Amino acid sequence: MIDIRPAVSADAEDIAVVLEALRQAGRRKTAGDAAFVRETYIENDNRIACSVAVDAAGRLLGFQSLQIAPEGNPYGAPVGWGVIGTHLHPDASGQGIGRALFAVTRAAAEDARLPAIEALIGADNAQGLGYYSAMGFVDYRETPKAVGKKLVLTT
Repeated sequence: MIDIRPAVSADAEDIAVVLEALRQAGRRKTAGDAAFVRETYIENDNRIACSVAVDAAGRLLGFQSLQIAPEGNPYGAPVGWGVIGTHLHPDASGQGIGRALFAVTRAAAEDARLPAIEALIGADNAQGLGYYSAMGFVDYRETPKAVGKKLVLTT
């Protein structure tokens, strides 16, 4: 059984382990220590939601972050849209965890009355592109290295 719950500061070390495992597997270019995780995901002023997936043994299997895009955001997302990031431990793929995380994130986006959510995915990340397509996102922009996918919300 997988428990989806809000991330707390004490999760930062375990989230950093997930990010490092993704880097080691070639699915992420940079790692991040606990301080990075707290600043970027858990305690970020633009945070709308950050949820973690934890198994019955207490192992953190992944997380999903949703933030509101401010002016000048590093993703180039339209101001006021949600910006989503999904990170699952390589050993946790294919278990429905991403779908469970997104159900919580989508509800948070709708509660926040966001007009849309953007995911900016590396153009070479077939798994990530497939995941967001399965969640209903559609391609809407490209950069030299990434594909922007959006999900328009009816609020």
